[in-house]
Amino acid sequence: MTHAIEGVHCAAATPVTAEGQPNLRLFAEHCRLLLEEGCHGIAMLGTTGEANSFGIADRMALVEAAVDHGVPAGALLPGTSSPSVADTITLTRHAVEAGCKGVVLLPPYYYKGVSDEGLFRFYARVIEGIGSDALRVVLYHIPQVTQVPLGHELIARLMDSFPGIVCGIKDSSGDMDNMTELCRRFPDLGVLAGADPLMLPLLKVGGAGCITATSNLRADALRVVWEGWNDPAKSEEVAAAQDRIDDWRGLTNAYVQLPTVKAMLARSRDDLGWLNLMPPLVELGEAERRAVWLKMEQLGG
Repeated sequence: MTHAIEGVHCAAATPVTAEGQPNLRLFAEHCRLLLEEGCHGIAMLGTTGEANSFGIADRMALVEAAVDHGVPAGALLPGTSSPSVADTITLTRHAVEAGCKGVVLLPPYYYKGVSDEGLFRFYARVIEGIGSDALRVVLYHIPQVTQVPLGHELIARLMDSFPGIVCGIKDSSGDMDNMTELCRRFPDLGVLAGADPLMLPLLKVGGAGCITATSNLRADALRVVWEGWNDPAKSEEVAAAQDRIDDWRGLTNAYVQLPTVKAMLARSRDDLGWLNLMPPLVELGEAERRAVWLKMEQLGG
C-alpha cells in the first residue's frame, strides 16, 4: 500500500544561538543535507526540534527559512501543535500556505485525563478552522511525554470525519503491539515509527516508515532499510544497516537524548553552534561530550 505520507523522515534538531534564537541559516543547511543523506522528508519542530520551547513567530520563521534556502516545501512536515486551538490554527495555516507536505499534531498536552470527546473537538476545530483540502494531518502519539494518549476509537472517528486529511500517525510510544494493531485496523493510515529500531519491524506489518531522531545522524542507513527491507537479495545489506542504526540510536540515548543528539551533530556537522539548547534543556558536560565523540569515532562516524 502507498500511504499519503511515507518514508524516512528526520525529526530534525533545531540549532539555536547562545541567546536562544533559532539559527535559521544553520537549520536550512541541515535540512538540505538531510535530504541529500537519504531522508524523504523533514519532520521539523517536533520533540527533537524543541518546538514547544519556541514562540509562534520563531516556528513560522524556521519553515520560511528552510523554503527560502532551497528546501522543497513538499518535503517539510512541521509540528504545529499548541495547547491553544487558535495558536495551532495559526501555525497550521502557515504550513499549508507554505506548501508543506503535511503537519504533525500533538494532542493539547496541558490538561490530563481528558476525554476522547474533548480531544476530538480540539482536532476538529483545528481542521475546520483551516478549511483546506490541502491539509494533511499526522497525529502524534507520545503518551510518555504528553500524558495524553491517542486511542483507536478517537483515531477512527477522526478518520471518518476527515477522510484524506487525517492520514498518518507518528507512534513514539515504543509499543510495537500498538503499532501493529494500528496497521491492521487502519490500513489507510500511514503509521510512522518514532523510534529508529522499530521502522524495520513496522514496515513488515504494513507501516509507512519513520520520524526519528537518529536520522539526524544516520539517514543513510535508514534509507537502506527503507529501500531494501522487502528484497531478499538485500537482506545482508539491510541487516548491516539496521545494526548501524541500532548502534547510533544507542549512543543518542547514552545520556539525555536531545543534548546528546546535538553534541553528535556538533561533531558530524563540524559546528559547535549545535551544542546550544533552549531552556529548560542544558548541554552535556565536557566529559560526557568527549565520551560521545570518542564513541562516534569508534562507530565510524
